Amino acid sequence: QVQLVESGGGLVQAGGSLRLSCAASRNIFSMNVMGWYRQAPGSQRELVAHITRGGTTNYAEPVKGRFTISGDIAKNMVYLQMNSLKPEDTAVYYCYGRNDYSYEYWGQGTQVTVSS
Repeated sequence: QVQLVESGGGLVQAGGSLRLSCAASRNIFSMNVMGWYRQAPGSQRELVAHITRGGTTNYAEPVKGRFTISGDIAKNMVYLQMNSLKPEDTAVYYCYGRNDYSYEYWGQGTQVTVSS
């Protein structure tokens, strides 16, 4: 079974930076979009950012100007550079991907904690 594996979470002070990475456990040839969701305690999972096979990016309003998504969809790799972190960015961050058949893949999640 193909899995998405995240790394790079941790504890950082407000104003600091973290970089999340995600890669598939084996290649998925038909992946057409990858990205990141997050879920804070007591809240619904929400989109953070995604990038398409063509390179188009999309960001949630709260992270625009602070977070940057990049990656190589053909190689099933995606990154999230998070700068100027705020306590409200604290959440479990999940990597996800979707293929040409609308099948979705999810990672196990990585904790990001921003202290004030």
